[in-house]
Amino acid sequence: MTSSHRIVRAAAIQIAPDFERPEGTLERVCGAIDEAAAKGAQLAVFPETFVPYYPYFSFVLPPVLQGAPHLRLAERAVVVPGPVTQAVAERARARNMVVVLGVNERDHGSLYNTQLVFDADGTLALKRRKITPTYHERMVWGMGDGAGLKVVDTAVGRVGALACWEHYNPLARYSLMAQHEEIHCAQFPGSLVGPIFAEQMEVTIRHHALESGCFVVNATGWLTDEQIRSVTPDADLQKALRGGCHTAIVSPEGKHLAPPLTEGEGMVVADLDMALIAKRKRMMDSVGHYARPELLSLAINDRPAQTTVPMHPTQPLVHRSHDHDHTLDDAAARQPAADDRTPVLRVAAG
Repeated sequence: MTSSHRIVRAAAIQIAPDFERPEGTLERVCGAIDEAAAKGAQLAVFPETFVPYYPYFSFVLPPVLQGAPHLRLAERAVVVPGPVTQAVAERARARNMVVVLGVNERDHGSLYNTQLVFDADGTLALKRRKITPTYHERMVWGMGDGAGLKVVDTAVGRVGALACWEHYNPLARYSLMAQHEEIHCAQFPGSLVGPIFAEQMEVTIRHHALESGCFVVNATGWLTDEQIRSVTPDADLQKALRGGCHTAIVSPEGKHLAPPLTEGEGMVVADLDMALIAKRKRMMDSVGHYARPELLSLAINDRPAQTTVPMHPTQPLVHRSHDHDHTLDDAAARQPAADDRTPVLRVAAG
């Protein structure tokens, strides 16, 4: 669906997770989807790793004290596919809504910062992992790969997503711009760092909207005072878990389409007039008439990361001498080269 004569109603959701009950945050997600549907939303965006919750502990606790909360997070993390994704898919389908949800994904022994895009029919259209966890997050999550740097067609248009400081990686953003994203879904943790984080976030999402010529729907989380105290009893460290919220919706012209939400729970709802994309790109299309690919271009390794790579049998090698051509036996032919870039002639022992 790429016609410019469309209006899409979007909801950016700012709510607190449930630290106490493993199923509590999922219930909050489903409830917010229902509330957004009642407001006529066709797209709902939730905060970064909202299910079960963002690892706030990693920002304020030294590594030696992170073991217990890290294991607790791992126990509650989301397996994809699994019961959590099934529940969200069913709610998206029931409400005919595209849902973008951040989760802590558990893949065997590792956790990842994962973004899930559910189409309005409940299909999981995209699963991607944050390519580089930021600073303290590297104690919690593994790294993603380029396979998830994709824009997907959905019921509301072409949707792309990045998490938090991935927006400071211009090549990651450009990879989505080059796929002509129409709606960019940004996710940040919220309730982190302080007011300056929210100020930086606003600059970041407005700039991407202008540069990409797309809408940006940004969602940040929220922590209650009680939740902050449960993360750390240290009053000074608690300051690092306040502020940093800026849930907002921005047009391709860099304008807020509704007042941003910087404190408390709620949602920002706005109508996206898709004709504004053509209006912006008529003058400045960073991946079209305003690009110079013969001077500057982007190379992407979009293969999924693999910890093992099979060494396939090579073709029989022929050793040439002055008098004869000698074909190596099967055992020798099956031996892989030491380096794919440099063929190596090996002879079986015996």
